[in-house]
Amino acid sequence: MGIKSFQGKFEKQPKVLGENIRVCDFMSTSLTTFKPEQSIPEVIEVLIRNKISGGPVVNERHELVGIISEGDCIKQLSDSQYYNMPIENIKVEDCMAKDVETIDGNMTIFDAAKQFLKAKRRRFPIVEEKKLIGLISQKDILKASLKMQSQTWNRNQ
Repeated sequence: MGIKSFQGKFEKQPKVLGENIRVCDFMSTSLTTFKPEQSIPEVIEVLIRNKISGGPVVNERHELVGIISEGDCIKQLSDSQYYNMPIENIKVEDCMAKDVETIDGNMTIFDAAKQFLKAKRRRFPIVEEKKLIGLISQKDILKASLKMQSQTWNRNQ
């Protein structure tokens, strides 16, 4: 005897709301950026004042050329102490990450979340035609999930 299915006729599943939530809907566009010629003490001051852990480095055409982080600054502080060299002479371009991974602003937040897990990054810049247009952080992904939760998840269960 064959297997019978009592599930009924297969119908196309409705599109999940989260599939429509894109990175560009939650990315930050008002960014604190740095210039390659800025000194590390300047960067440290800006990071502390703005309570951020890093930021994109852009050239005069607002093209992304790197990312500078707290970790990069701490490494320079440590090296300057060890080698007894003044940190004021160290520029952003000397210690920034130059090989920067970006993501597409049209990517879904689910795909972006997977990218965060895979790459072990705290933030990704979004670039369009070589110009920096935004930045998405892990916190932005969490904010998007809360918005989805309020629209799709039943909290009473």
